[in-house]
Amino acid sequence: MDEKPKITVIGAGFAGLAAAALLAKDGCDVTVLEKNEMAGGRARTWEKDGFLFDLGPSWYWMPDVFENYFNLFNKKTADFYALKRLEPSYRIYFGKDDVIDVPATLDELYTLFETLEPGSTENLKSFLAQAQYKYEVGMNEYVFKPSHSVMEYFDPRLAVSGIKLQLLGNMRKHVHKLFKNEKLRKLLEFPVLFLGATPQNTPALYSLMNYADLVLGTWYPMGGMHKIVSAMQSIAEEQGVKFIFNTEVNKITVNDNLAEAVLTNNGTFETDYIVGNADYHHIDQHLLDKPYRNYSAEYWDSRTMAPSCLLFYIGLNKKLENILHHNLFFDENFDEHAEEIYTDPKWPSKPLFYACCPSVTDPSVAPEGCENLFFLIPIAPGLKDNESEREKYFNLLVKRFKDLTGNNINEHILFKRSYAMNDFVEDYHAFKGNAYGLANTLKQTAFLKPRMKSKVSNLFFTGQLTVPGPGVPPAIISGQVVVKEIKKKLKKA
Repeated sequence: MDEKPKITVIGAGFAGLAAAALLAKDGCDVTVLEKNEMAGGRARTWEKDGFLFDLGPSWYWMPDVFENYFNLFNKKTADFYALKRLEPSYRIYFGKDDVIDVPATLDELYTLFETLEPGSTENLKSFLAQAQYKYEVGMNEYVFKPSHSVMEYFDPRLAVSGIKLQLLGNMRKHVHKLFKNEKLRKLLEFPVLFLGATPQNTPALYSLMNYADLVLGTWYPMGGMHKIVSAMQSIAEEQGVKFIFNTEVNKITVNDNLAEAVLTNNGTFETDYIVGNADYHHIDQHLLDKPYRNYSAEYWDSRTMAPSCLLFYIGLNKKLENILHHNLFFDENFDEHAEEIYTDPKWPSKPLFYACCPSVTDPSVAPEGCENLFFLIPIAPGLKDNESEREKYFNLLVKRFKDLTGNNINEHILFKRSYAMNDFVEDYHAFKGNAYGLANTLKQTAFLKPRMKSKVSNLFFTGQLTVPGPGVPPAIISGQVVVKEIKKKLKKA
């Protein structure tokens, strides 16, 4: 092919940004079409009255994934933003005056476990050693596979690894076998609440998240999580990628099993290849005519989705006390809330929740003397969402926050903005208003996820609904994986 291949990326989320930059680096003519007014997908920002809010991801885990990506362009994260390791990593509230601060060093972590469960240090060391093995093998052997077929995993080395990775066990059994203290169990099970299944239905493989959490640490890019987006967009533009914002794709035209163009509210874009980083379900079911869809409506309805969430972004005219950057409120029953998300979907009766206060770490995100605060409640996707329901939960959160931390914020709220399922659908076409993609259950792992390849020969999918899965680091990896698949096609062209 003499001319530069023309590639259209639908969506400027992390996977789309990663794919666009790498394809342009390899000599392609890349255009990114983004429905919203800025890059980042769910990691957009909102500014009001001197406050800067990250609308989406707030946890910076797996720093090696970001560093490795930037290294592909002979860059490093420090070229774009200053990373700060949070110490303590986060706080867990189990009740009033009943808190755990999760330390940033292993020695302090051993002390914490020993205090709560004497004699547990050796089990913790064993647990983290297994988690490290899963992380290193998973990140090197598994996550960069396109997962087109189970045959990719028929490798003697991976067969041995698969046993050690505990693909068939579940997190609940794995954690409860080693630890008896309920607080420690909740600490170790908490990451899977956002992976989209109960601990009983999440493969023990995902204890690798505990290694990312407890060993690799919790970090924060000064200036906010959108600094990552700005860095990735800058790299992409340096490679020649063109970004067109406020441009919604309405249809993909296909002729002779080839996508020829994308039709948008901003004109028609002819193309040689398409990378779909918008919601997979939306592209599959709404942008393609029925003969070209990978899956049926029944298939999608049968998927187990990760949670949606109810968010509140709040500007306060006072500083808070007894609060860290990340705060988890586990004063209610973990299993009951998980059941109301995954097993019997309903608005939660006594929800666990998360409060993020980045202005504790970063004074740039709030005016002097003020606090930038947001609340998050994980909820089942597909629920009926309305303002009265949101307000009910806001009042509940404010009361619980006051009871547990001593901070009465009611009279100090300058403004608040709520965000939930209707907004996820409106802004991202998110299937059932999900926030985190597909649940990482055993039946939805690796080659059992929606395929990266489309029936349409020059259309590929990337992002949180395909491999390797939800989260910022997996999305960046997903963008890298899809590029390898397109390059295979380009070599044959």
